[in-house]
Order: sequence, then structure tokens, then C-alpha cells
Amino acid sequence: MTRLNLLLLFVVIACALGVVTSQHKARHAYIELQKAQGEARRLDVEWGQLQLEQSTWATHSRIEKEASSRLGMKVPDAAHIRIPPARVAN
Repeated sequence: MTRLNLLLLFVVIACALGVVTSQHKARHAYIELQKAQGEARRLDVEWGQLQLEQSTWATHSRIEKEASSRLGMKVPDAAHIRIPPARVAN
């Protein structure tokens, strides 16, 4: 009878240690998940800021201003613009 009690005691202790270990792993995984979600939110905000910056840099007025001031470009006169005839696809 005492051997059975000792065996059951060891089984209960092993199960208890298994529960504690699995809870620790679950908590650790949850903390990692929270960190990853926080990083995802931060990257999402940064992505939105970068899209806004890109749209600001790509406005037609800004491109035209940069082309004229930095590159010395200007819009050609209408007399100098030639439009080729449309090609017909076969």
C-alpha cells in the first residue's frame, strides 16, 4: 500500500510540475505575442506616415517646382509639342 501511495505521490508531483511549466510557457508566449502586436501597430503607423510623405513628395506641383528650380526645365511651347499618330493594333 505504501508503494502505491508513493507512486501516486510522484505522479501527482510530476503532473503539478507539468502544469506549472505549461503555464509558464503560455505566459511567456502571451508576452511575446503582446510585443509582436505592439511592434505591428508601430510599423502600421510608420507605414501610414511613409505613404503620406510619399504622396506629398509626388504631387504634381512639387515635381514641377523641383524640375524648374533644380533642373532648369520648363514647359515647352505649344508649337514645339508633337503628338505622334495613334497606332492601330493588329
